[in-house]
Amino acid sequence: MSFVIAVDGPAASGKGTVASRLAALYGYEYLDTGLLYRAVGVELLETGQDLDDAAAAEAVARGLHLNRLSDPGLRGGVAGEAASRVAVFEGVRAALLDLQRAFAGREPGVVLDGRDIGTVIAPHAQAKLFVTASPEIRAERRWKQLVGQGEDVAYETVLADIRRRDERDAGRGAAPMVRADDAVLLDTSDLDIEAATDAARRIVEAARARQG
Repeated sequence: MSFVIAVDGPAASGKGTVASRLAALYGYEYLDTGLLYRAVGVELLETGQDLDDAAAAEAVARGLHLNRLSDPGLRGGVAGEAASRVAVFEGVRAALLDLQRAFAGREPGVVLDGRDIGTVIAPHAQAKLFVTASPEIRAERRWKQLVGQGEDVAYETVLADIRRRDERDAGRGAAPMVRADDAVLLDTSDLDIEAATDAARRIVEAARARQG
């Protein structure tokens, strides 16, 4: 049986870095599920389609392949905003559900990060983390990342985008971003990545111990 580590949380909380490091530590496969939605949004933009067209977004989602996730263009701010917009469509989420659940069954274990892993995709995950940080800290992290990628963007713009995405992700009708009842909260506001990773490792080790 696959050991599943579910890592949820809002944008720029550090969950992606924590999740990828956990995967490397345990030798598990890793899936950043947010890239699936970014890929859908980017393909719509590249083909001149409307991000608010639910049918078009669902059609793209149903034809999506995991090899699309290697595109470095999916890491930018435009892709992030597009992802948050298409993720509100139930048809898109349904189209990507089977793909994510199939990935969650890979042996010997997997790490998935996103917004609804512990509540919808893998509710029976053996280890669940909800990684968060204050909006201001998350905006600063994302701003530095985007500037490092060569984007010309103001911190205030990024902060406004973070708050808008939080509201959209938490308020959507289809699989809203919420902390699972049995997820352990990890606030990374005052932690560097090494400390956050170590805290996450200890959470997973406690879950592994419970599993025997």
